[in-house]
Amino acid sequence: MSETTWFIIAIIIYMAAMLAIGYWSYTKTDKYDDYVLAGRGLHPFVAAMSAGASDMSGWLLMGLPGALFVTGLSELWIAIGLLVGAWANWKWVAPRLRSYSEIANNSITLPSFFENRLRDRTRALRVASSLIIILFFTFYVSSGMVSGGRYFEATFGGDYLTGMLIVAAVTVAYTFVGGFLAVSYTDTVQGIIMFASLIIVPVMALIALDNPSDIFSWAENNDYGPWLEEAGAGNPTYFNMIAGVSAAAIIGNLAWGLGYFGQPHIVVRFMALRTPSEAKQGRWYGIGWMLLCIIGATFVAMIGTVYFSQNPDITITDQAAFETIFLDMGRILFHPLIAGLLLTAVLAAIMSTMSSQLLVVSSSLIEDLYKIVAKRLPSEQVLINLSRTAVVVVAIIGGVLAVSPNDSILGLVGFAWAGFGSAFGPLMLAALYWKRLNAAGALAGMVTGAVVSFSWGQFGGSDIIYEMVPGFLSSAIVMVAVTLLTNGPKPEVEEEFEQASKLARYTEKHQDMEIETAAEKVTQGEI
Repeated sequence: MSETTWFIIAIIIYMAAMLAIGYWSYTKTDKYDDYVLAGRGLHPFVAAMSAGASDMSGWLLMGLPGALFVTGLSELWIAIGLLVGAWANWKWVAPRLRSYSEIANNSITLPSFFENRLRDRTRALRVASSLIIILFFTFYVSSGMVSGGRYFEATFGGDYLTGMLIVAAVTVAYTFVGGFLAVSYTDTVQGIIMFASLIIVPVMALIALDNPSDIFSWAENNDYGPWLEEAGAGNPTYFNMIAGVSAAAIIGNLAWGLGYFGQPHIVVRFMALRTPSEAKQGRWYGIGWMLLCIIGATFVAMIGTVYFSQNPDITITDQAAFETIFLDMGRILFHPLIAGLLLTAVLAAIMSTMSSQLLVVSSSLIEDLYKIVAKRLPSEQVLINLSRTAVVVVAIIGGVLAVSPNDSILGLVGFAWAGFGSAFGPLMLAALYWKRLNAAGALAGMVTGAVVSFSWGQFGGSDIIYEMVPGFLSSAIVMVAVTLLTNGPKPEVEEEFEQASKLARYTEKHQDMEIETAAEKVTQGEI
């Protein structure tokens, strides 16, 4: 059989596995809370893998190796910032958010948590945060479909539209039927595939080298990839992390980590944990996975400088950004079936991110907008069906935008991470740790962060420093200023804040107690 046939067989196996998980999740989903948040029964390993896979996307397998291959280790600052940010998110946000969302009227989405936490009767906070989520994630979903189409073009030489529709259809199918549980478990499988691929591919490529130790010096002294025009020059600063990098660039790259505190598709995993105490396990699972994946991606690039130079008959498909070095290595080193299964790691990264975004947008449409205007609360099954309908609607809109991708759509996605981080990051930290916070300050800070981040990126400010920095700082400053200049929260809000703090501390010491029981004891004053 031809290589393409083996690849197609691998893709069919992968797609069938995703659909099977979706059907299994469907059999476990009876209630609306199950569809939106898996009944708050997520194992910490599943939560960690799901958060990691939905976060990293294709950047980990294509963008990072390509950037490291072209420029050198100075591109690692973003990865370091993300690693530190993810650790801090699991450490400080996960356990407190799980506790507080339980106390705050059993909030199951980020907008509903903000509203319940601050007792915002105007509904402005919930509506504004929902609209920010829907706007950014609809374009994000579209970019995922674009990536799926490009993947099929690059891997099979297939048609862009056909590939986009296949990826979209399967992702929508398992998200539609299985909801949050399906998304979480497919993400887990996809995270494992990404991890295995980023370990196996560089190890096998290293074994194939004549002298494996060359990877630590080759790029500095020899021509390779983008450095072939100046014969004998090489990239003398390849292993220098600060050469040619300004302080503003380093700060901006590290600031990517600040974005974690405000990413709805990541923090929702914390709300789905079984207990706050399991955040510690989730942190070690998630950060361990992320660290090893980043190391794998780094070695893909370092080994690639030698591997492709010593095999001049092998051509890297992407001769501009060199982002296909991982795909090219996998295709060359393994039997086509194994290579096809390894190459599904990129597809896994695309689909895991897209499915998480679809579900978050669906939840915002139904939980945060429809339910507040509905005159009468529908039944559980009607709410589930409405959520499923919302998944399809958002997917159709994203698909229409992806049919003819243009720079404005793809450019918006480039700073959507900063948009979410700036709008929701400072608010999340303040909501969990600052008792004085009020609704006026929260709303002002959130809108300021979103507007400043968006405007900074649109009008060229990102050439100076990454928009996360001004967006996050302006959001925090405005939030604090408006809060202090307006009336403080009502006594019941401050009392609930203390209850959430007590619940977090109590569940940390009594890990065997169900959180619902502990929450009842706290609210009744027994603890």
